[in-house]
Amino acid sequence: MENKTNGSVEAKLVAENGQLPDPADWAFTDVVNYFKAAGFDEQATAFQDQEIDGKSLLLMTRNDVLTGLSIKLGPALKIYEYHVKPLQTQHLKSNANAPLHAPQRVTR
Repeated sequence: MENKTNGSVEAKLVAENGQLPDPADWAFTDVVNYFKAAGFDEQATAFQDQEIDGKSLLLMTRNDVLTGLSIKLGPALKIYEYHVKPLQTQHLKSNANAPLHAPQRVTR
């Protein structure tokens, strides 16, 4: 299931449609479980310690992952490139067609 040389994994969190649930809806325990399933047991604790939930994960920059979590550079690079960035891309694509809610006018 896991490939520790590059950190890629078929996540256990796959929904019925074959896609991961929207990370924006993940609690920090979901984020921790995702990274544990991806083979990053030791690094997952950094996400737990910092209480990184799905919305926070989607806002993370490369620099946040490389320096803000105090994890080794190799795993941090893999986590960002193979997991955080693709999750951000998936989230943006899945919400690109969502209707924007225009503010309602208040009439008096």
